[in-house]
Amino acid sequence: MAKFLITASYTAEGLKGLQKDKASGRRDAVRQACESVGGKLECMYYAFGDDDVVIIADLPDNVTASAVSLTASDSKGVVIARSEATKQSRAG
Repeated sequence: MAKFLITASYTAEGLKGLQKDKASGRRDAVRQACESVGGKLECMYYAFGDDDVVIIADLPDNVTASAVSLTASDSKGVVIARSEATKQSRAG
């Protein structure tokens, strides 16, 4: 499985949902989305600046990562800025 770095920004509607669901509710939703396609959420951070959320997830491939990103963008609460694959390196 590849690691993906996904950054996103909330829309005004998404920020209202964040207020309602709290951060842990949004993290659970991302975790469930990753697991539903055979992946795993490694970590999720909230940030200030151009990006509101930074996610690192293990996902099967680029197509799956794109599908997860498009599904999130369709919710009209979040705008996915980018999704990039990273290669893991092992020491030794």
